[in-house]
Amino acid sequence: QVQLVESGGGLVQAGGSLRLSCAASGRTFSGRHMGWFRQAPGKEREFVAATAWSGGSVYYADSVKGRFTISRDNAKNTVYLQMNSLKPEDTAVYSCAAHYGGPLTDTRSYSYWGQGTQVTVSS
Repeated sequence: QVQLVESGGGLVQAGGSLRLSCAASGRTFSGRHMGWFRQAPGKEREFVAATAWSGGSVYYADSVKGRFTISRDNAKNTVYLQMNSLKPEDTAVYSCAAHYGGPLTDTRSYSYWGQGTQVTVSS
C-alpha cells in the first residue's frame, strides 16, 4: 500500500518558520517530481513547490519564492518544505504528492496524495 504521510505542521507566529516532511512508504518515487500543495479554507488547492528526482531542479509559486525551500532525501524517501518568514496568508493544509505527468503546477498531474498537515500562522 502506497502512503505519503506529511508532518511538521503547527501554529506559528508571523515571521516564524516551520519544516514540513513528507515520507513515502510502500514504494519509492524514483524519477518522479514531488510537489507540495496547499489549500486554505474556502479556496482551491494551489501549487506551492516541486522538486525533480535529483533535487537539481526546483520550482516555486511566486507567493512563496524566496521564503520556502523544497528539498528531498531519496535515501529516506522523504521530501521537505522549509518555510521561513511565514505570513498569515500561508495558513492552509499542506499536502505532498507524486507527479505523474503534465504541468507541475496542476493538481491533476499528481497521484498519491498525502492526508495533509495543518499550518496556521497567527498575526
